[in-house]
Amino acid sequence: MDPPALHIHHVTVRFGETDILQDVTFDLERGQFLAVVGPNGAGKSTLFKVALGLIRPREGHAAVGGKAPLSAAPGVGYVPQLKTFDRTFPATALELVVTGLRRAWPARVTRAEREQAAATLQRVGAGHLLHRSLAGLSSGELQRVFLARSLIRQPAIVLLDEPATGVDFLAESDLYDLLERYQTETGATIAMITHDLAAARYHASQVIVLNRRVHGYGLPEEVLCDECLRGAYGHVGHAHTLLSA
Repeated sequence: MDPPALHIHHVTVRFGETDILQDVTFDLERGQFLAVVGPNGAGKSTLFKVALGLIRPREGHAAVGGKAPLSAAPGVGYVPQLKTFDRTFPATALELVVTGLRRAWPARVTRAEREQAAATLQRVGAGHLLHRSLAGLSSGELQRVFLARSLIRQPAIVLLDEPATGVDFLAESDLYDLLERYQTETGATIAMITHDLAAARYHASQVIVLNRRVHGYGLPEEVLCDECLRGAYGHVGHAHTLLSA
């Protein structure tokens, strides 16, 4: 039997005296689409950084495709939160996408790299952005470039940290269509952090409700319920109630 795409085993992460994650355990099987939901400060981004090998847990361990996180890195695509990116950095979409191959900014892009980057941008509907400056891109355009960067190696696992933040409704719909098409074509596993509970319900095959610890993990219709959401958020507001309408 193949190992799970993501194996998180009793992971605890502590910064100073504060537990950011507390005894988090779950297995995500290959080919699933996972949505990670929870309030701000719930440890969602920290969980992804553990899976990427960027943070070492105080307790427990993580495995990606049966490998230690850093060993699995070449087979993992990652789309970070865009708000952490300096939009004035002097670079083109081509150069950013090629960093997905090199893991570093290229001093010179080869012909083969340019062709691969162009094909990947075309795949996400952004072929026309190849030579555009990053500073001149809209949030939706920049998101497509980051997505191309994450997919250029055709990874078996794709992690996206709030990919719809800052994009309009049509761009968000296109994003989910692109992800689902990539998953259908490749059989990839996708894990996405989102604050949009409706997106989690309608696009994910599995949902984890997280606030430092796991308050629910399973099918969307099972864990996007009042009990799990109240445990994580401390209340059930209008947006949550609509999920059961």
